[in-house]
Amino acid sequence: MPALSRILPLLACTGLAACGASTEIRMYPVSGPLAATAPLPVIEATAKNTDNASGNLKFRLPDGTRCEGTWASVQPKVVTRDRGLSIKLSGPGGDFGGKTETVGGVNPGELFAVCRDNTQVQGDFVMGSGTTSGTGQATDSRGNTYRLLF
Repeated sequence: MPALSRILPLLACTGLAACGASTEIRMYPVSGPLAATAPLPVIEATAKNTDNASGNLKFRLPDGTRCEGTWASVQPKVVTRDRGLSIKLSGPGGDFGGKTETVGGVNPGELFAVCRDNTQVQGDFVMGSGTTSGTGQATDSRGNTYRLLF
């Protein structure tokens, strides 16, 4: 039975999209043809691999057209190195090593997607360091502008 408990997580992660965190990005039309539609359509995009600095993006336009692309965020990192030597009665010792940390603040990002009918969607966003929440704006080649919230 213990072997089965180790195999199940591996089986769950065999699909590429099955592993890694994902975030829903809501795209609200604020100008263009879609903004004049009542009720206002909201596009729900799924950003995959949000525990890293980039990943896949998938969504459907209100007319059902499938779109796929990429999102990427610039997440600055700080690398620190520990060096030291101490003398103890039991012998020499010290700390050697290093660590990488995310810098707190707001990180810029971009997204770009191409739809099956060749509609292009591109945008910019900002998100908090170490979070999967943010805001931004995107436009498409159909003349729409969207407010991004996630």
